Amino acid sequence: MKAEPKTILYFLSNYFDTIKGLFEIQSKDGFIKRERLHQLLKEHDNAIEPQLHEYKILRKVGEDFEIRGVYFNFFEFVFNEFRPLLPETIEKYAHSIGELFKKIREGIHKDRNILMQRISDLYGEIKDFSESVEKNTLRLLVETRELKSNVDKIDYQEKVRKASFWIDYYISPLNQILDVNHSQSITNRLFDISNYVNVRRLNFDDEMVRQQFEKTYNFLVQTNDDLLRQSKILTNELLPLIERIRTENMILTGWIEFLKKPHKVQVPQVFKLFRDYPYSNDMYYNAKEYMEQFAGDEVVIIEEQDVRASMWLFNKEHYREMMMSKLPMNNFFDWAGSTLKAEYKTVDTDKFFALTTLLFEEGIMLEFDPEADKKVVRTTQMTLRVPPIKVLKYGIS
Repeated sequence: MKAEPKTILYFLSNYFDTIKGLFEIQSKDGFIKRERLHQLLKEHDNAIEPQLHEYKILRKVGEDFEIRGVYFNFFEFVFNEFRPLLPETIEKYAHSIGELFKKIREGIHKDRNILMQRISDLYGEIKDFSESVEKNTLRLLVETRELKSNVDKIDYQEKVRKASFWIDYYISPLNQILDVNHSQSITNRLFDISNYVNVRRLNFDDEMVRQQFEKTYNFLVQTNDDLLRQSKILTNELLPLIERIRTENMILTGWIEFLKKPHKVQVPQVFKLFRDYPYSNDMYYNAKEYMEQFAGDEVVIIEEQDVRASMWLFNKEHYREMMMSKLPMNNFFDWAGSTLKAEYKTVDTDKFFALTTLLFEEGIMLEFDPEADKKVVRTTQMTLRVPPIKVLKYGIS
């Protein structure tokens, strides 16, 4: 006979510490050995093994045990302890979401119930994908901060190894999955789906199916915001933090190795001694020459000129629309210079700097290669050396 739901919940509450111990064992080892189960029950003075099997909490695996998936996922949520998934595991959603989207388009005018079920399944797959990304980001954030604070007191070389491991196998691949500008990313696939669903929610003839499309579209908009937030955490917090760990510890590790054997390599000259004075040897003659130029009175005639400067108002919205229509662009400053030349025949300095404020607009993403050669832009008043900045659209509209 199946136990009552309240009975199972009371059981989990009464034996919470024991259940948490089982969860921690499986999280570490992947399963629960029979000996570890009996040892844990003895430590907590609990003879609850029959209930663990009766309530379907434990499942036998050979001579050992494991917590069933539904309970394990529940405990992960309760304890906020998520195992980071490999990006290739998350990548499976690209196939399942893509197949469902394909079936929806092919059967858009066929059986109504099958179509609604496919839309519902698509909603569920997108939700699972979004939750997996969020769990991974949270776990990676915890792991990275622990590595930074060195909770386990590991040496510098091990910290560098771990930092490289997290970047190569988790953070960089996950960031690629969330890159909307990457043609094969899941986020890019969701962008196409949102456009399709947006059209169908407005003009589909069946009211029930239209409501399903409406629900899915609203969820996609929310999912886009969530994924953008996770992507910003990866890009703005995780990557810089863990790169700093790797760089700092590589420098410290090299310095420690040098201190162990300081005579093994030839040390370059670090400091060069020289003597100088805070004033020039020719200071007296320079000062004398400067003062002599004011000794004689000269007649100075000042003529006021009526200079009327034409007022130029920066139409930010107009130039923003022009920029967005040209995205993606490889060099923002080339575009700014050519735009001003086309309109005014010259590149005025004030106008040029006014256009650069478009780089701070929302909805775009900037890419900058610090190793790339700088370009020369000549304005009416100065010559500027500027880096090539690539401008891309960002997110689902």
